[in-house]
Amino acid sequence: MIVKTKKYKLETGTYVKLGMKNVLREQWWVVLIAIAIGCGYFWIASWWWISMAFVALLLYLLFWVIQFAGVSQMEQNKVMFEKLAYEIDSRQILMKINTKQGMPINWGMIKKAEINKDAFVLIMSKAQFVHLPFKIFNTENERKFIETILKRKGLVQG
Repeated sequence: MIVKTKKYKLETGTYVKLGMKNVLREQWWVVLIAIAIGCGYFWIASWWWISMAFVALLLYLLFWVIQFAGVSQMEQNKVMFEKLAYEIDSRQILMKINTKQGMPINWGMIKKAEINKDAFVLIMSKAQFVHLPFKIFNTENERKFIETILKRKGLVQG
C-alpha cells in the first residue's frame, strides 16, 4: 500500500520549535555543566558564578535558536519549506515538489520517530526531521498504516 498525502508546507516556527525540542532532548547534559559552573559559588562565594552559568546556558540556547532560524532562511534549504506531498510505503518516504520532482528518504535514514497528539515526527538528526501532521492524510486508515510501519521498523515503541 502506498499512502499519498495532501500537500503540506512546514512553517519555520514549527521547524524551530521542533528542532529546539530535539536538541534539548539530546543534549540535556549541558544543563549539568551550567549547574557545575554555578557550584563554583561554594568554592568562592560570589554571585558571578551563578549569573555567568545562567548567561552561558542562555547563550547556548540562543546559539541553537539562531542555527534553526538561519537554516530556514538559507537558499539551499528553501525546498524544505515549500509545499510538499508525500508518498509513503514500507520501502521509503518520497517527498514530492511536483509530479516529476521528488526526493526519496529510505527508512534506514530515520533514527527514531515520535507520535504526537497531532503529527508524526521522523527524526534523522538534530536538525533534520520530517513533520507529518495528521491533517495531511486522507483517511484514518492511512494514518494507522504509517503508525504500523513505524512500529515494524522499530522507530517507536508500542
